[in-house]
Amino acid sequence: MRFWLGASFSDTGQYLELARAAERCGFDTLTLSDHLFYADFASPYPYSRSGRPRWDADTHWPDVWVTIGAMAAVTSTLRFAPNVYIAPARDLFTVAKQVSTAAVLSGGRVSFGVGVGWCKEEFLATGQDFHTRGRRLDAMIPVLRELWTGRAVTVDGLPELSIAPVPDRPVPVIVGGDSEAALRRAARLGDGWIGNRVYTEEQFESVLADLRASLREHGRDDDGFEIVAPLAVAPDAATYRRFAAKGVTGTMAAPWWLATPEEKARHGEGTLELKIATMERFAEEVIAKL
Repeated sequence: MRFWLGASFSDTGQYLELARAAERCGFDTLTLSDHLFYADFASPYPYSRSGRPRWDADTHWPDVWVTIGAMAAVTSTLRFAPNVYIAPARDLFTVAKQVSTAAVLSGGRVSFGVGVGWCKEEFLATGQDFHTRGRRLDAMIPVLRELWTGRAVTVDGLPELSIAPVPDRPVPVIVGGDSEAALRRAARLGDGWIGNRVYTEEQFESVLADLRASLREHGRDDDGFEIVAPLAVAPDAATYRRFAAKGVTGTMAAPWWLATPEEKARHGEGTLELKIATMERFAEEVIAKL
C-alpha cells in the first residue's frame, strides 16, 4: 500500500515544505488538483449535495505543473501527480510539453493523473468543446504517449513533428473518475485508476467490481495496474492491509483533516505546522507499520 498525500486546498506557499515533509514521512506521491479560475459557476459541482463547490474565491489553485517542478527541485524520491489534470480543457501540445518537461526535471517522478472535468466554464474560457471532452481525451492519450517518446508523429494533418525534452521512461497515465465512461477509459488506456471522491467500503467494492469488469472486457487484469482509492475508513495499518489484499495499491490521505482538537489548539487551523505535525503522526501510526 502506497500513500498519496492529498494536498489540494493548501496555500501555494506551503507546497515546498509539504513536499519535503511528505518525502521525510514516507508518502509515495503528492497530489494537487487543477482549476483555472473561480466564478459563480452555473455548472453543478458533482461532489456536493448542494451542487456548489466547497471552496471560495480565496482558495489557491496554483498551476499544477509549475508547482510540481518547484517541489521536484527540493525533493529526490517523492512522486507527483495531479488529481486530476483536465487535459481536454487544453490543446494537445500544451499538455504534452508541460507533462514532458515536468517528468524530465523531476527525474521521472511524475504520473499523469487525468480526467475530463465537470466545469463547462473552464472549457469555454480556453476555447475547447465541453461536450466532446471524453472523446477528445480518449484520442489524446495515445498521441501523448507517442509524443513523450520523442519519436516523430503525424497529428491532424500537420507535418511530421516531435517534441523535446522527453523523459527517459514512460509517464504512467492514471485515469480519474468513477463513471462508466471513466472506468472504461482507465481499463482501455490507463496504467491505473484513481478515485474522484472518498469512498465507503461498500461504495468502493462496487466501483472495484465495475473497474475489474472493464479490465476483463479489454483483455486485461489488475496485475501491475495502479488502483488508488481515497477511502472513508479509520486510518490504521490493519485496515490498509485489508484493502491491499483486495488489490488496492494506493490510497489518499490528508492527515490534517483528522487533526485532534489538541493539535488544532497547539498549531492553529490550516497552518503549515498543523499539516506537518499530523503527517508525522500519520507516518508513525500508520505508514511505519505497513
